Amino acid sequence: MPEIFGFDAYAPKEIAERVETVGVTKTRLPLISQFTLGVLAGGFIGLGALYFTLVTSDGSLSFAASRLLGGLAFSLGLILVVVAGAELFTGNNLAVMAWAGGRITTGELLRNWAIVYLANLVGALGLVLLVLWSQHWRMHGEAVGITAIKLAAGKAAMPFWEAFFKGILCNILVCLAVWLALAGRSVVDKIFAIIFPISAFVAAGFEHSVANMYFIPLGIFLQERIAVGGIETLSWIGLWSNLVPVTLGNIFGGSLMVALVYYFIYRRGCGD
Repeated sequence: MPEIFGFDAYAPKEIAERVETVGVTKTRLPLISQFTLGVLAGGFIGLGALYFTLVTSDGSLSFAASRLLGGLAFSLGLILVVVAGAELFTGNNLAVMAWAGGRITTGELLRNWAIVYLANLVGALGLVLLVLWSQHWRMHGEAVGITAIKLAAGKAAMPFWEAFFKGILCNILVCLAVWLALAGRSVVDKIFAIIFPISAFVAAGFEHSVANMYFIPLGIFLQERIAVGGIETLSWIGLWSNLVPVTLGNIFGGSLMVALVYYFIYRRGCGD
């Protein structure tokens, strides 16, 4: 298939090799680099979530239009991560390819995940504070803030297994978006490759652990400022009751159903 892919995009086998090599590089970055880039990614995904909340706060949009436009807006987050450069926990689940190939150890993989996950949380919470202090949530007669609270409440109240399976579906699409972006040779290629998988997972209502590090804390803080009837009080326990199953689902979807599948197709038996 070189005649199809060689001119303007990497072939799938070449993408697999690139993903494996990138996984080695990411897990062996210095601690300060991993953490700082992780903070950036938490903020970047939060910006995508902010954009999504703004768009979906417009009650005049139909259901389909709201989900589609909101998904397109949320794509900003991964575009910033991939093009500007940052370390995102969900995308780093693809490093399992390097682990399966014996190029990184289990300890290196888990260390990277732990550092980046914590850093993503710090970045997301930092953006939450900036949004609160900026009074952004007052836009459109506080409709933006009310939408943020409703989004957070829905996520915090989600049953464990529903959150888990939505987490799987989410990170299948997120990791495929990263995979497709690595096929591109230009910034435009990468952006275009990201938009469809990311807008699809958002429009479908799937669950992304790092996005929820922004959505739910923002709802918790805003509930002290805006009275929204018929919603159970949000709490930090609600945050973790969502993050635990969603994170496990994200790992399962990205690591097993994307990284390992492509490893066995393209990289099994390959040397360094």
